[in-house]
Amino acid sequence: MSQRRTDTVNPATIPQMIRFISAIHLASASVLRDILVLRLYGLAAQGVVLLVAVFLLHADLPLFALLTVWGASALFAGWTAFRLRHDWPVTLVECFVQLLTDVLLLTLLLYFSGGAANPFVSLYLLPIIVGATALPVRLAWVLSFAGIAAYSTLMAWHEPLVLPAGSAAFHLHVLGMWLNFILSAILITYFIGRMAQGLRRRDQQLAHEREQRLRDEQIVALGSLAAGTAHELSTPLATMNIIAGELMDEYAHDEGLAEQLALMRSQVVLCKQALTRLSRADKTGRSESSEVMGLQDWLEAQLGLWQVMRPRVRLTVRWLRQGQQPRLIAGDILGQALLNLCNNAADAGNNQVEIEIAWDANRIQIDILDRGEGFPEQVGTAFVTTKREHGGSGIGLLLANASIEQYGGQVSLLARDGGGARVMVSLPVFEPDAGELR
Repeated sequence: MSQRRTDTVNPATIPQMIRFISAIHLASASVLRDILVLRLYGLAAQGVVLLVAVFLLHADLPLFALLTVWGASALFAGWTAFRLRHDWPVTLVECFVQLLTDVLLLTLLLYFSGGAANPFVSLYLLPIIVGATALPVRLAWVLSFAGIAAYSTLMAWHEPLVLPAGSAAFHLHVLGMWLNFILSAILITYFIGRMAQGLRRRDQQLAHEREQRLRDEQIVALGSLAAGTAHELSTPLATMNIIAGELMDEYAHDEGLAEQLALMRSQVVLCKQALTRLSRADKTGRSESSEVMGLQDWLEAQLGLWQVMRPRVRLTVRWLRQGQQPRLIAGDILGQALLNLCNNAADAGNNQVEIEIAWDANRIQIDILDRGEGFPEQVGTAFVTTKREHGGSGIGLLLANASIEQYGGQVSLLARDGGGARVMVSLPVFEPDAGELR
């Protein structure tokens, strides 16, 4: 019995997929704009050449046919400008059709003005070069073969170009070739350079989006693993809590041991609370709702919780600015990210951590400093750690960075003057008119 395979898309990767597709459409739209501008310059040059040939050189040309083709090119350019003003997706196939149409219209112009003998016949190279720069290989080859076929056809079928007899005709032909070379060189240098730069930007953007998708897939996988682990750890933690309580009752007379047992039990309670939040987020599909809080209230609450978790850490907090405290959008995820960064600093800096806070009208900056070994040269990769000998994998830093980005912030890893590391967390100040999560 055959089974139908069903492919599913992870909802967490949908925004990245949309940005990935949008980047391709934006790059194609940029190529189409360059094609339009190139066509407009070509129309202007064709109009000037036509006026010179008719009114100065008195060439015998089928003026009605040439003006008809020139008008069709102008209308086509107008249509392209109209569609670019609307938010319609642009594909590379459309760009190919546009360039192929340019080849056809140029062929008609040359047919009525001497065919292959026209000094401007080498203008066929412009759409071919644009296609080779911007289009996939197959479409570029098709466009090239179309140009070759059109040129070859004009060698056999065309309307003759009647110019003054004698040496003047040759000199005019040479002059036309010279003007054609100047025009082609300028257009190729300017437009192809612009298109190549745009394509490089597109490739960089697409590479960034691919890295973002890969990182998000890793985070989703880690989230699934964490949810399963939370359920597995619930029972052992409950057992440890019960045993710690019994030992506290049994050794109540031993103050030193009772104090240590109380500390162990408080740590177990913190672990159970963290697992409860994780399980709740797994059931609802999200963490608890975020809320707007004052910076000092939020930071003191998080650092107070962290001091309970890490009582042996010597923490120094410096407020580098005084005055009206800014507000920010905060939630469990952001708080957990800050605690992860503090834990990393404490582990690397032998339980000595310094935090500096500053802000301006738009951003809040929280610097977490330690005197550890600092970061390796490959900072910026998905998993960075300086605690290999202690089993570190860099997952905490990855998750913290992703969580802070969800709140419109970013994390920078810098070397600290005098040795150690500086983790710079930048968060947006809440604005009532635009205070939404990304």
